[in-house]
Amino acid sequence: MKRVITRKLFVNVYGLRVQKKTFCNDAAAKLSSSKSGQCSREPEEKQGSTTDVHQYDVAIVGGGMVGMALACSLANSPLTKQLSVAIIDSNPALGSRDWIKKEEPPDARVSTVTPATISLFKDVGAWQYVQQHRHAYFDKMQVVWDYTGLGYTRYNARDANKEVLGCVVENKVLHNSLLSCIEDTDFQKTIYPSRLTSMTLHSSSSSTRVDSTSGPEFSTRGSLAKLELSNGNSLYAKLVVGADGAKSRVRELAGFSTTGWSYSQNAVICTVEHMIENHCAWQRFLPAGPIALLPMGDRFSNIVWTMSPKDSSDFKSMNEDDFVKAVNHALDYGYGPHPQSSLLGTGDIFSWLRADVTLSANERFEVPPKVVKLVSERMVFPLSLRHANDYASKRVVLIGDAAHTVHPLAGQGVNLGFGDAYALSRVIAEGIAVGTDIGEVSLLKKFEAERKPANIMMMAVLDGFQKAYSVDFGPLNILRAAAFHGAQYFSPLKRSIISYASGDQRLPLFS
Repeated sequence: MKRVITRKLFVNVYGLRVQKKTFCNDAAAKLSSSKSGQCSREPEEKQGSTTDVHQYDVAIVGGGMVGMALACSLANSPLTKQLSVAIIDSNPALGSRDWIKKEEPPDARVSTVTPATISLFKDVGAWQYVQQHRHAYFDKMQVVWDYTGLGYTRYNARDANKEVLGCVVENKVLHNSLLSCIEDTDFQKTIYPSRLTSMTLHSSSSSTRVDSTSGPEFSTRGSLAKLELSNGNSLYAKLVVGADGAKSRVRELAGFSTTGWSYSQNAVICTVEHMIENHCAWQRFLPAGPIALLPMGDRFSNIVWTMSPKDSSDFKSMNEDDFVKAVNHALDYGYGPHPQSSLLGTGDIFSWLRADVTLSANERFEVPPKVVKLVSERMVFPLSLRHANDYASKRVVLIGDAAHTVHPLAGQGVNLGFGDAYALSRVIAEGIAVGTDIGEVSLLKKFEAERKPANIMMMAVLDGFQKAYSVDFGPLNILRAAAFHGAQYFSPLKRSIISYASGDQRLPLFS
């Protein structure tokens, strides 16, 4: 029924013979007759009257990591490298490449990139730039259930015949590497250091075929999207990509609806230092939320600590010595004993699985390296889940956090965004290969059909973990401990979990 209604609405909206359709949010629509006129109908433009307005094949709104990943992929594909691209973002980092200083401690904002993401970076030539800066591979991970000490799981890359489980990289290193990769090509890009204020879709009254590659003559502006920027500039584009984050202006102006909720939790992130180098990723589930310790190289680690908004305010403001003590307390004996190496400390109900035991199944519980110093500011971010009900419409498509935001439980958010970027680049190339208009909704829906199921499944897994581990109830604690031990000793499950978390997009036991 929903599909029938959606189809009828689509026919009704796009079947209308209108000269122009203007995108605006509800609040702006109510003001359409006001003096601002931002979302009101504009008089018909005369041919040749706006020759100073630039035209592009693709306008990427949002020059962060995901937006730059799309630009980098377009720049390095034979079919798309001739496209003209506008990148719209007011972030001054887009105009600088020399602001990363190796002698400074790592920034608190990092990403854990999966082997699949690393492969994508290598394919477009960006990983070589990451390797010039600080980054930390890890091949082991220890996940401890909770303060009850009833269960834990260790993962080793060799359990799934992989070299690494992931790599922790500062966001500014990833961003700078993508920008460097683009600038080392002859890609036709223009950066607009500004913000998007309005977006208008011009619809031709007749079906007009649009050449999907750049050329001396663009299609008529009647079939392009018009973007107006906060600095007074305007531009036209065949395709507008919303890569502008969780509070996406493109999503708002295009009228994409979303589904989601707040977790009533905040994440406290910071960089800490050890006496020894950390080579393992650690995660422990506490009553208020998980705490993760991620290796960053050079004896540094990143902390991602989920807690209530009130606690996050307290932990952000407490003095550094007390904060370091609190972190060590949370990662060691705080809140409960260390887990035993067998279920409930005695008999092992999974002994019958030992015939196909993985390498990490024989590894005993270890205590994370002690934190000795806080070396960055503490940042606090609210946590939520949000998903756009549609990713694509005529001449508009969403990627990254503009399309979906997830709980940082497994560090998968940016990897989903990178997957979106490279999938969209590939779909654009496929459209060019067959002469399709790159802003045509039927083409963009192919991207949505590929990415939406994968993103929803990952979101569901992470949300399920968050909800299951937010309840403190004795019998449920035992069941969770049993599940962790099952993952520890049941080799097929462990291998599937590692593969899925590595970006293989296969569900545990259903691959």
